[in-house]
Amino acid sequence: MAHTTGAVSPRYLRTSEAARFLGLSGRTLEKHRTYGTGPIYSKIGGRVVYSIEDLLAWVQKGTKASTSDDTGEVVLPAKRHAAIAPAYNNQRNS
Repeated sequence: MAHTTGAVSPRYLRTSEAARFLGLSGRTLEKHRTYGTGPIYSKIGGRVVYSIEDLLAWVQKGTKASTSDDTGEVVLPAKRHAAIAPAYNNQRNS
């Protein structure tokens, strides 16, 4: 008898899957991870995985009502930012 599973959506996505989910390239998501500007991720056995909830929360940070809306948080581009670099380096050296 064959074992079938229901249509269960994955709870965690690898980098390439998460990038497709977000409409980004895998390399861009890797850069976000390096610079600390991207979504929260986990490492399982050396593999990077993203929860769908964390990806959606990261996208939600960039939600705006109009182009003049400057309230709330900002999703930073995938590059080094002076404001977060010292905090990132302190975490790595801990």
